[in-house]
Amino acid sequence: MGLFNNIKKIFSKKKEIEEKEINLLEKKDEIQDEKEILNEDQKVDNVIKNNEDSKQEDINNLSNEDIIEEKEIIEKYDKGLEKSRKEFVSNLSLLGIKYKKVSEEYFDELEQTLIMADIGVNTVFKFMDELRSRVKKENITDTAYLNEVIVDELFIIYVNGESLSDKIAINDNGPTVILMVGVNGVGKTTTIAKLAHKYKSQGKKVMMIAGDTFRAGAVEQLKIWADRTNSIFYGKENSDPAGVIYDGLEQAIDQKADIVLIDTAGRLQNKVNLMNELEKVNKVIAKIIPGAPHETLLIIDASTGQNGILQAKAFKEITNITGLVLTKMDGTAKGGIVLAIKEEVGLPVKFIGLGEKMEDLEVFDIENYIYGLFKDLID
Repeated sequence: MGLFNNIKKIFSKKKEIEEKEINLLEKKDEIQDEKEILNEDQKVDNVIKNNEDSKQEDINNLSNEDIIEEKEIIEKYDKGLEKSRKEFVSNLSLLGIKYKKVSEEYFDELEQTLIMADIGVNTVFKFMDELRSRVKKENITDTAYLNEVIVDELFIIYVNGESLSDKIAINDNGPTVILMVGVNGVGKTTTIAKLAHKYKSQGKKVMMIAGDTFRAGAVEQLKIWADRTNSIFYGKENSDPAGVIYDGLEQAIDQKADIVLIDTAGRLQNKVNLMNELEKVNKVIAKIIPGAPHETLLIIDASTGQNGILQAKAFKEITNITGLVLTKMDGTAKGGIVLAIKEEVGLPVKFIGLGEKMEDLEVFDIENYIYGLFKDLID
């Protein structure tokens, strides 16, 4: 049944991890046996083989602390996707009650349900074609069973024949430079702060550079977050952004910073000027640190839905985007934007904001995302 057997394993693993954490203190001697259960079936479809192999290696090395940490991450996805899950799964369940058998009327209402989840019109049309083809090929008539196929096909949309990677490109020969782009108001500055907090907790030396030099209060705002996260800071108001970034990177090298997070202007309404500015910034960065920026992350407010996809398309035309950060996912019922952006823009999600706390920015994990979105739908 396509990838769904593997998805069932994903759900099983998440539930087993949750159960493990509950019994961890009382049943330490059983953890090794449970690890073996997790490792029983190594067979995975080629489409996600590389991703699964790395996941299995992580599972093999799980310690008590790892299990607790994994459960905490699962709980963040669970809580952060609650609004999306309740609305989407509720609508699918009601659809299954209304239609016990697959019909054109069922397909029409399913299509509207998916569009309302902000998966995107083009993505939904493509998805519906694939679903109809699979229903016909496998002679599926039961709408309850079809729910499993729906989850399967939505997973395929994101995987799309690729080996999944949410990794940040790390520079082994000096500072790793991460350029942050996005329109004003999407949570760019707070995302920089959360990334700084994440890397600081990993023992990294972090520097912030304020490249949004002409927006009122932007430099001071970033300075406040640098102080709160105990990060190095460099910035000058009303100065040439490229010049500020040049001086900041020289300081980053002198102070042996591990991670450099660079804020930029978000004036997308003046596309040509922004493109020229980012082009100049990229040349300056590469001159100081060859091969940099190592990542250019576009910040998207998940609650903006299709407008966020338009922003992604626009920024992709302006500069070389390597990945996305989706913020405010916990405040929206439009969780389908993850699938829509990957399908329509071809950019991977690298981080996802699942709450307001500093610890609530998580590395994006498609398995945790699918589990958090559909856990109430699959037994």
